[in-house]
Amino acid sequence: MKAILKTKGDVGLEMKEVAKPIIKDNEVLIRIKKTAICGTDVSIYKWGPWAQKNVPVPLVIGHEFMGIIEEVGSRVKAFSVGQRVSGEGHLTCGTCRNCREGKRHFCPNTKGVGYHVNGCFAEYIALTQENVFPIPDDISDEVASIFDPFGNAVYTALSCNLVGEDILIAGAGPIGCMAAAICKHAGARSVTITDPNPLRLEYAKKMGATRAINIETESLNKNEQFPVGLEMSGHPDGLKTLLDHVDMGGQIALLGLLPPHTQVDWDQVIFKCLTLKGIWGREIFSTWHKMIGLLQGGLDVSSIITHRYKADQFEEGFKVMMNGEAGKVVLDWTSI
Repeated sequence: MKAILKTKGDVGLEMKEVAKPIIKDNEVLIRIKKTAICGTDVSIYKWGPWAQKNVPVPLVIGHEFMGIIEEVGSRVKAFSVGQRVSGEGHLTCGTCRNCREGKRHFCPNTKGVGYHVNGCFAEYIALTQENVFPIPDDISDEVASIFDPFGNAVYTALSCNLVGEDILIAGAGPIGCMAAAICKHAGARSVTITDPNPLRLEYAKKMGATRAINIETESLNKNEQFPVGLEMSGHPDGLKTLLDHVDMGGQIALLGLLPPHTQVDWDQVIFKCLTLKGIWGREIFSTWHKMIGLLQGGLDVSSIITHRYKADQFEEGFKVMMNGEAGKVVLDWTSI
């Protein structure tokens, strides 16, 4: 089968022929239809410090996908051939305390599809049945392919009290834009989002942001305060914006991966009595069921998908991602 791999410890990726996965008795074989490019994939492409530390070479990358089940293992009872599915990309151990208590999203032994083990940027992926998630007929293939980052946005946004509140989001990347849509759909009074990229701010407004502020040309009112802040930028300035503008007793949910040198004004955290919550991945599978409910309840996140390419045109997809031109980029594997 054809797959997109990290073949060496250097910048770039390659599409090559690799062996088709052979499933175990508790796995399903999924024929991939759509995949989406994540910021993590871009990091692997660039071969930055995080990728060098975490990604074995060679490796099939990618963790955002949807496809059709083509084969099921002998122990698989809940899924069948021909079923449309996506999958949770965090592979948990099943034996630690958190897993045994039903809190798989807190498993300290988690491995990631597409960066620790072979991923979905391929014609086929083998996935344990515990990580497979069925896709209802009324949800499109493209939207199903971005369930992973959509789940990040759902988990982050719904960890805070949104109803009737004014929300401040730092970072208008695809997940920040989807979070804006979720906040509005869930009953927020207003959603303000900040970012230095004008194009991404336009995407955010299309997704439902009440106000989109280019932090390079304007700023929030000095005395403006919000009860809820969502950190989606992964930039120290994004966190500083939230600490400056989240009100006494407010909540901040942190999804963006802040660099180690990030400075925190702990006086603001302590004397403003702020609650900070770190977010990683999704609650397995609570978040996934909320995602389905939101979409079937009228939430539309399809406009965040801005670019579409055939899988063998992946270089073009990575180019628009790295140039800051894209929302979500979807690759089509059906014509390979």
